[in-house]
Amino acid sequence: MTAPSTSRAYRLSSEARNVHWLLDNLVREVPGIRSVAVVSSDGLLLLSSDPEADAAQAAPAHSGGPKGSSADLASLVSGIASLTIGAAKLMDGGGVKQTMVAMDEGSLLVMSISDGSLLGVQAAPECDVSVVAYHMALFVGRVGHVLNPELRGELRQSLESAQ
Repeated sequence: MTAPSTSRAYRLSSEARNVHWLLDNLVREVPGIRSVAVVSSDGLLLLSSDPEADAAQAAPAHSGGPKGSSADLASLVSGIASLTIGAAKLMDGGGVKQTMVAMDEGSLLVMSISDGSLLGVQAAPECDVSVVAYHMALFVGRVGHVLNPELRGELRQSLESAQ
């Protein structure tokens, strides 16, 4: 698991550097996290736990992360969120706060951040998903109030410039 690179963070605003730092902490501090993606409401990858793999457009299959890039994880997160939002509307269930897909070889957790932005985490099978969900909620609470359109644009632009 590679933590987010901060080598280009000096060019970012203090808010963007803080979001990078928070994601780095999430990855380093929570055992069992394999891959993380922050996704905009329209499904675009804003930030990930492995920007070097994103630049190459593919992570090695043996890395423990998804078989493709973080952009693939962003697509999965966006699609799952879309399905659960549709289900909640059909059931008059209100807003979707969190979704978990439990698999034999791990879990995928998706949590709403703000105005449609999402946090997606791929976790190892042996991890404690309640600990992962707790730390995801902390991340969302810290980032949600600053993840405005300007910051989302800056994060997206920094990701594109790394490629």
